[in-house]
Amino acid sequence: MAEHRQSRKRRYITWGVAGAAVLAGAGIAAQTSMAATTWPAQKTYTGRAFDACTAPSLAAMKAWKANGFYGAAAVYIGGRNRGCAQPNLTASWVKSVNAVGWKLIPLYVGAQPPCQTSSNPEKFTAATAASLGASNATDAVAKAAALGMKAGSPVYLDMEPYDITNKACNDAVLTYVRSFTKTLRAKTYRAGYYGFSSSSAKAIATATNRADLPGNLWYALWDKQNTTTADWPWDPKLYTNHSRGHQYMVNSKETRGGYTITVDRNAWDAPVALVG
Repeated sequence: MAEHRQSRKRRYITWGVAGAAVLAGAGIAAQTSMAATTWPAQKTYTGRAFDACTAPSLAAMKAWKANGFYGAAAVYIGGRNRGCAQPNLTASWVKSVNAVGWKLIPLYVGAQPPCQTSSNPEKFTAATAASLGASNATDAVAKAAALGMKAGSPVYLDMEPYDITNKACNDAVLTYVRSFTKTLRAKTYRAGYYGFSSSSAKAIATATNRADLPGNLWYALWDKQNTTTADWPWDPKLYTNHSRGHQYMVNSKETRGGYTITVDRNAWDAPVALVG
């Protein structure tokens, strides 16, 4: 799955691409160090999580929770590049699934890189990266808040694969991501990032300048290993202290409690939404 839960027609288009300061090992501290800001305590979940293109029905969520295999679910809260309709994803749904014990992972499909080969409704350029990063983050916070995900919650920015050897494109991505991150933090939401270990996540993990990068990294590496440590591809001092997610399997059609859903599997050790 090259495009992370965007429209099914576009999900494989980019598969051909191979290719507050966050300091090493300081994910939580870096996100909560803004002067004169009182941050709510981070809510961390450690265990299996799934993501599905469309948030499942409440009945399906109750049945899957009773099954016990997963404890958290990622939901696509917004972004012009979000590929699936979300008829179930309402504030009432969030409250109800939270009440039965689900932990939720908010995911926002923001603007995408100018050198990305796929077609997306919204892309940034070098000139618009900073402004779009800020406006996308403002929208992400509004969407999260409307769903009942309170300040202190994370928002994970979805960045699809692109050619990170294209310096101009990569610089534009980093500008966009830093602007998105700074805007989230100014509104007291934690910054997370979803990307591919061969490209978009690698760009963040290996950036020399660590200023204003997200404090939580969710990496796609489809090796079927339910871990956030054994296959971590980068400096082991990065993104420690409950700041990692790992998407390790995709397009898994699973039936639990009588409900069949196609999901991606994740190993999770990172922030989840504050609800209530």
